Amino acid sequence: MHFPHPLLLCDIGGTNVRYALSAEPGAPAVFLNRAKTNAFAGLVEATRAMISGLPIAPRSMIVCAAGPASGRLLKLTNAHWLVDGADAAVQLRLEQGLILNDFEALAYSLPVLTPADVRQIGKEAPAFPPGGARLVLGPGTGLGLAALIEMDGRFAAIPSEGGHVDFGPLGAMEEKLWPHLERAHGRITAEAVMSGPGLERLHVARLAMLGQAPRGLGAAQITKAGVAGDGLERETLRLLWRLAARFSGDMALAFCARGGVTLAGGILPRLVPVLDDDAFRAVFEDKAPMAALSAGIQTRLIVSDHAALSGMAAIGAAPERYSIDYSTRCWRD
Repeated sequence: MHFPHPLLLCDIGGTNVRYALSAEPGAPAVFLNRAKTNAFAGLVEATRAMISGLPIAPRSMIVCAAGPASGRLLKLTNAHWLVDGADAAVQLRLEQGLILNDFEALAYSLPVLTPADVRQIGKEAPAFPPGGARLVLGPGTGLGLAALIEMDGRFAAIPSEGGHVDFGPLGAMEEKLWPHLERAHGRITAEAVMSGPGLERLHVARLAMLGQAPRGLGAAQITKAGVAGDGLERETLRLLWRLAARFSGDMALAFCARGGVTLAGGILPRLVPVLDDDAFRAVFEDKAPMAALSAGIQTRLIVSDHAALSGMAAIGAAPERYSIDYSTRCWRD
């Protein structure tokens, strides 16, 4: 498999779409621009707008998007786009292309992240053990999750829709809170409480639990008020961190992620001023009878906006290092 360069890279979220360009194999991904996903009808229209001023046309493209990928197709979970890779290759005159789930791409970025891309959560653990599964997860418009394993020098990502598992209360406070939570699609899932809309649900439920009326605050307003002040909004942000620690600890056990857990997404990097490392680790490790295993799993947070783009650039530079079913997923035979 070969991805002719210049290689266009595109990261599609439920809220934002980001573009970067890698001029040649091994060259860093140069960020181009970002826009609102709902400002365009689909991938082709957004891409044409983003590359209109480039001095040279991209020859191939790797895309990641927030939804389950099926061959050359991907329907975004929290936006209206249906990405059809084969059609995009024709419409954009590309020699080759590939589509990945967004957290699949983030999983592939884990080996190429730099110290500047991440913030350690808690005491730094030893270097990643060889062969240990690595996990990446986090809230944005939705809640993404994927694992990465390495075998015989090749990386394989395991996409997941684990954000849609049921998520219940733990402890007296959460048991009082849960009846006030708005259900999403008739359920309370991990994503229903750990996402942008989930943050709003948590805050409304906390106010109702305290006998107070909703204040009509969106996720961005709750975040801004909670980071700046010490009122009810800050307590909601602390609750989100606690739920994230619990969920990531559970998923670390599900994948036996001895290679570490990396948190990502559009929300948590903005909440670092509220993060208590010791409190996070205490919840993450509270997994009897597997507490000893959990205590040995490193946790960190991606603070770069462009990690997925870097992961896709690495695939484009050396596709032979990645165990991807190119025969069914690439846009051209």
